[in-house]
Amino acid sequence: MAAKSFDMIVIGAGPGGYVAAIRGAQLGLNVAIVEREHMGGICLNWGCIPTKAMLRSSEVFHLMHRAKEFGLKADGIDYDLDAVVKRSRGVAKQLASGVGHLMKKNKITTVMGEATLPAKGKVSVKTDKGTEELESKAIVLATGARARELPGLEADGDLVWTYKHALQPPRMPKKLLVIGSGAIGIEFASFYNTLGADTTVVEVMDRILPVEDAEISAFAKKAFQKQKMKIMEKATVKKLDRAKGKVTAHIETGGKTEKHEFDTVISAVGIVGNVENLGLEELGVKVDRTHVIVDEYCRTGVDGLYAIGDLAGAPWLAHKASHEGVMVAELIAGGHPHPVRPDSIAGCTYCHPQIASVGMTEAQAKEKGYKIKVGRFPFIGNGKAIALGEAEGMMKTVFDEKTGELLGAHMVGAEVTELIQGYVVGRQLETTEEDLMHAVFPHPTLSEMMHEAVLDAYDRVIHI
Repeated sequence: MAAKSFDMIVIGAGPGGYVAAIRGAQLGLNVAIVEREHMGGICLNWGCIPTKAMLRSSEVFHLMHRAKEFGLKADGIDYDLDAVVKRSRGVAKQLASGVGHLMKKNKITTVMGEATLPAKGKVSVKTDKGTEELESKAIVLATGARARELPGLEADGDLVWTYKHALQPPRMPKKLLVIGSGAIGIEFASFYNTLGADTTVVEVMDRILPVEDAEISAFAKKAFQKQKMKIMEKATVKKLDRAKGKVTAHIETGGKTEKHEFDTVISAVGIVGNVENLGLEELGVKVDRTHVIVDEYCRTGVDGLYAIGDLAGAPWLAHKASHEGVMVAELIAGGHPHPVRPDSIAGCTYCHPQIASVGMTEAQAKEKGYKIKVGRFPFIGNGKAIALGEAEGMMKTVFDEKTGELLGAHMVGAEVTELIQGYVVGRQLETTEEDLMHAVFPHPTLSEMMHEAVLDAYDRVIHI
């Protein structure tokens, strides 16, 4: 049977792939998308969305315990873990089905199955009904990534979990070890700790949340410890001894190895790209440590073949994947899009307190030779934060002293993941400190702290 021909074929229907497909269709391209499992990919089904639904449940649970502070009465506060998980899965299912609807609306051909690239411009898809052959001069790889598993620390779904197991837990952990303190590890640690698990976080680097500004990491650490979470930095889990109902972790710190007992372990030690069984090496695609090497326009070096999202390397964020998808679709359609700037993509962690950042940390700016001005503002100085009962947090700005360019912004506290976008827009528009100072922020809002953190960098802060 002759291969079906398309203007653009996308492999993978996660937030990078399905957005690329939609933008291609908007531009008049005949588009096909191939997905082997779930529309919406890991993000909608097993990542960004269901975790936020679960974290919302733990946030409400936490607030219920604080009812008295707000003049309210709440007795017999408890949770139903199965119901929490059911709500989370329902939210994920709703959004995944929405992606399917968007494919139909945009007249995108959807092929469910496993794709390989037998030759340049060719895609072979193994489906339930056999094999479908597709062809296009433009193929976009958006196959995403999966959890990294370290030797000896492999998940079994019972005692040792990956994020997938943690989203559909077989039980509520009593004593939990989380290996890794990036966004995934800290979010699960925050969720289970809030629900009452005795939680320990182990981080191999010298501080938790190592990609964040050091001051923000330190602030978050104190907040977590106040919530009775145990933090072990410069620590390595060397071995896990598994027995019935318990895991003994051999944890090395400062050259000494100690044994600690847990009933559950969550491994959150990074991700690996889904590069296998696609036929990339035969096509001449260069892969470095499971990620496809691309240029600023996500071109692989093989004519007509692009790679976007987690497959194409850091930052491993859904919104980065989506924007790369748009850029590549516009490029394929003959446009001249701007490349995505990784240094202007915000990173968010939805623990309690939340963490958000964009651009350079203070240390990175100094390393790059900038003479800088740094501003800070605490939540305790903001009327809305106090009214909300969320006075724990801070904002930090980093400016180039010479030009006034906003080099970076960093936040920890309530709802900062919703606030960081203000600074993202500022960086995109190449805003200077003067523009931000002259902007009028509404009162009373948490956003006023963004203004004050700018003013503080120039010794003009009002409310501290």
